[in-house]
Amino acid sequence: MKPTAKKLFLSILIISFSATISAQQNKSQWVYKNAGGKLQYKKLEKGNRIIDFSYAGYMGGGVSLPDVPARITLTPAAGDNTDAIQNAINQLAKMPLTNGFRGTVLLSPGTYDCERTITINASGVVLRGSGPGEKGTIINMTGKPHACIVVRSAVNVKPVGEAVKITDTYVPSASNNFPVTDASIFHVGDTIRITKPVTDAWVAFMGMDKLTRDGKKQTWITGEINTERVITNISQNKITVDFPLTDSYDSQYLNPPGVTVQKIETSGMITQVGVENFRIVSPAQSVTINEGHHRALTMGGITDGWVRNIDVFNTVNSMSFDGKRITVDHVNILHTVPTIGAAKPADLNGSGPQILFNKCSITGDNVFFLATGAKVSGPVVLLNCVFKGNGWIQPHQRWATGILIDNCEVPDGGIDFMNRGAMGSGHGWAIGWGVAWNCKAKSYLNQQPPGAANWVIGSTGEQQKKAIPFDKEPVLPEGLYDSHNKRVDPSSLYLAQLAERLGAQAVKNIGY
Repeated sequence: MKPTAKKLFLSILIISFSATISAQQNKSQWVYKNAGGKLQYKKLEKGNRIIDFSYAGYMGGGVSLPDVPARITLTPAAGDNTDAIQNAINQLAKMPLTNGFRGTVLLSPGTYDCERTITINASGVVLRGSGPGEKGTIINMTGKPHACIVVRSAVNVKPVGEAVKITDTYVPSASNNFPVTDASIFHVGDTIRITKPVTDAWVAFMGMDKLTRDGKKQTWITGEINTERVITNISQNKITVDFPLTDSYDSQYLNPPGVTVQKIETSGMITQVGVENFRIVSPAQSVTINEGHHRALTMGGITDGWVRNIDVFNTVNSMSFDGKRITVDHVNILHTVPTIGAAKPADLNGSGPQILFNKCSITGDNVFFLATGAKVSGPVVLLNCVFKGNGWIQPHQRWATGILIDNCEVPDGGIDFMNRGAMGSGHGWAIGWGVAWNCKAKSYLNQQPPGAANWVIGSTGEQQKKAIPFDKEPVLPEGLYDSHNKRVDPSSLYLAQLAERLGAQAVKNIGY
């Protein structure tokens, strides 16, 4: 081929390739890159928009998980190994902290029979195996049903000073600042609690005041919904906080008494705890969620923790997280038998702020792949996860806010942002301000809560329309769909937001 013809051929090839990519990737109207390469957000009528989810994860996102040196090494012994592992953790917990860490308890290859729970309740402690494969480290759950590993501390929260009111009549979701009646009592660096009252007016506005089941009244939410932030700036009476709000505040339904802000002091919280690099095996359990069952891990009362490279076999309600700034990375859960009953267990429960599930997989039937508890304030992010079997990604009950399902696959099941009505004991509206971005699922049930929004963007699968559970009509209003069955650019919303906030190195730090 002559040089001129070769250049022409290459030019045509490049143009053709670019056109193919362009045809495959649409631009979302809700989040897109502008001419300057910056993310642009479309707002709803009252100023609400999709939040910046990039604050989810260890240390607030974009920070590499640490490799903490081993201080104690164990080998498996015949019989129950629980005490040997627990004693090593307790010994490590008494060692001094160095740069936030005490060290790692390393489990050599082999099988460790354990008939009781292993507990971590001190900062700077890591429990590490020698790999999750068959020739690595295996914790074999024996004995009565129990949780294999529990990471938890006794947290005490003390209110300090007076509570002041937010003065704006409406604060949109995704806001990171708001005015208060008196900001002079606060300082930069203070941790504050923002309290949304659950008023009769708001419950009625949400349509949750008339829930009944079998002729009995069901209660959706009572009390208040709290979320915590750290003050980063104060200008006159306007406070700026460290990451965006995941819900909106509408004084029309919340006054009186109104949304309040108060300084808090927290003690007892543990930090810098990791669980990594081994396999957890339970006997197969074909049980209902009300029966005793083996669970893999619970992590709460913690800021800045991680779970990575863990394979799990046959646990039920496998992993639960209600701490803050936690990364769950490469966790793989396999069920060889399905759970039974109409009430389904949750393999992953994300019920705390700033939790990132990255490259996790689940195979099993009759499960919720991800669920949330009551009054959960995100961001909670599922990134590049693959869940196979008859199950659902479904925020579960009583108003979680700020969840992103990003590039996840549920080929045999669904992704649901829904009103669960009288299911459970009045779960009602389970989720607001949720986003599914460039996902693949068999189906989506995307419903629109009063005064809020849920989005399904660039995702592939059947759109479902349904009434509230146990009713045939009316069909509830649909949430927002954009570019359905056609992917959008940027390919990953979380990674694009992380790169824009912290730079390309932050994306590399988490393995991309």
